[in-house]
Amino acid sequence: MAKNMRISICFSILFLQMAIEEVELRPGFYSTSCPKAESTVRDVMRVAMIRDIRSATSVMRLQFHDYFVNGCDGSLLLDDTPTMLGEKLALSNIDSLRSFEVIDEIKEALENICPQVVSCADIIFMAARD
Repeated sequence: MAKNMRISICFSILFLQMAIEEVELRPGFYSTSCPKAESTVRDVMRVAMIRDIRSATSVMRLQFHDYFVNGCDGSLLLDDTPTMLGEKLALSNIDSLRSFEVIDEIKEALENICPQVVSCADIIFMAARD
């Protein structure tokens, strides 16, 4: 099967999955619980893109890979533990995905203004959107 055909099929499956599943995150979702969440994500992404323009596409790729296997759960951000290999260093992701530090910067900024409110999965999604 041609490479372009495989990519086309993958995107079709992703969009079909997104259409079928109920998506809770929407603009303004955190307007009550963390009113500055969206602007904070946008501001950190802007700085990251000034530092390295590839940050935008790298974060979009993180979002794609996080969503593609069993839904948006932020599991792509898991670090290794003594008993488990995290997804960051999984064979399929190593030397393939980057900009984890951008997500960490966004998470830190959000934790400073509204601790334990915004999920990592939502951060990846908003960052990719912005």
